[in-house]
Amino acid sequence: MTLEEIINFRRSVRHYKDLPIDSEKVKHCIELATLAPNSSNMQLWEFYHITNPEILKELSVACLNQKAATTAQQMVVFVTRQDLYRKRAKKMMDLETQNVLKNSPKEKQQKRIKTWKLYYGNVMPFLYSRFLGIFGIVRKILVNIIGIFRTITYQVSENDVRVVVHKTCALAAQTFMLVMAGESYDTCPMEGFDGRKVKSILKLPLGAEINMIISCGIREEHGVWGDRMRIPFDEVYQRI
Repeated sequence: MTLEEIINFRRSVRHYKDLPIDSEKVKHCIELATLAPNSSNMQLWEFYHITNPEILKELSVACLNQKAATTAQQMVVFVTRQDLYRKRAKKMMDLETQNVLKNSPKEKQQKRIKTWKLYYGNVMPFLYSRFLGIFGIVRKILVNIIGIFRTITYQVSENDVRVVVHKTCALAAQTFMLVMAGESYDTCPMEGFDGRKVKSILKLPLGAEINMIISCGIREEHGVWGDRMRIPFDEVYQRI
């Protein structure tokens, strides 16, 4: 299929056939999903590929027993891991240092390495750290002062940053669903679930958050509820 055909093929499927799907293909689709764009390339995400029938049953209950869950052949749970910001920032700092040494002229290397060390060694840890909203308040005060003198991003509260982490994870989820459609596999993104139960089932650490649960399978004929509807394009499109 072409990309346009893939986009048109993808629907939120609520009922799947009792037919197995290839776990390795699904795993590869998850791997391709990691190529999704993400903020500062911090990759504060994890992907839990559920193929165990018993775990699938438990997750179905946590997903309120909706048909998209109870008939799913497999599920993928997209998880945000903001708590890993120091580890991921260190990886990015090492990567960018190597990129500079590999691709930059010698006379510019030290300055560029210093810039990346400042960004991933100081700015990212400062931005992603959180403690009962207090760090976010400090960041808001600072950017409002700096904003008097220069253009700056104001979305730096702890909730703002949490939203960024979830948006990043959602980009990976959307990429996954499109790649799955390219394999003629169906998906349904589910936000109706008991997050506490899901975290308990998957034994997730305290700092992890559930972004989305995506059920997978092959659609039944009645698996899509009806014709696709979108608000008229003229109502949502603004050309400036």
